[in-house]
Amino acid sequence: MKTLRRHLLLAAAATLAAPALASSRRALPPMTDGPFYPPRAWRERLASDWDADLTQAQGRPATRAALGEHLGLEAVVADSDGRLVDNAEVEIWQCDAMAAYHHPNGDLVPGRFDPGFQGFGAVRSDAQGALRFRTIRPVPYPGRTPHIHLKLRHAGFGELSTQLFVLGDPGNARDFLWRALPAAGRVALELRLQAAPAGSGLRWVARHTLVVPA
Repeated sequence: MKTLRRHLLLAAAATLAAPALASSRRALPPMTDGPFYPPRAWRERLASDWDADLTQAQGRPATRAALGEHLGLEAVVADSDGRLVDNAEVEIWQCDAMAAYHHPNGDLVPGRFDPGFQGFGAVRSDAQGALRFRTIRPVPYPGRTPHIHLKLRHAGFGELSTQLFVLGDPGNARDFLWRALPAAGRVALELRLQAAPAGSGLRWVARHTLVVPA
């Protein structure tokens, strides 16, 4: 079942008539992990998978897909000299459609979080630096604009944590982390959402270049 789901994810992504990758030669601005980065030991104890599809939580009681507007997030990892980076480990985590983080310190009270949402996912870039996730369009968290946390690891550049923001979201102007970013840094972190094609099973699609230090 899990293998079939991954094949369906890849097939859906391949059919997306998405815009060209947003380009920036400036490395992603580093940002904090925040208080809800799921510890590896906690993830390993949970009877669940942590793959690239965050909309299906294997091994949990939920029998339905995640709530929210499903998003196909495609990216390419490249360094600031324009070279593609293969085998980079890329992790994302975000709150669910009910604004709850899936974390050992989170308020995971039944009825106040979405058990159908995986909460965290990880994948490695391929030989062309490409990767893809299936998740949901981020929603506001109390005191924060919608955002997706991102962590990249590779022997060539080490570890980099940052956050992705929805281009044009009205909450950005009130977000203290967004306001602290320089203009170029904002461009590097802006997700340009496009309506997904009919039949893809998605509501939105975004493609982005993740620029790391050379």
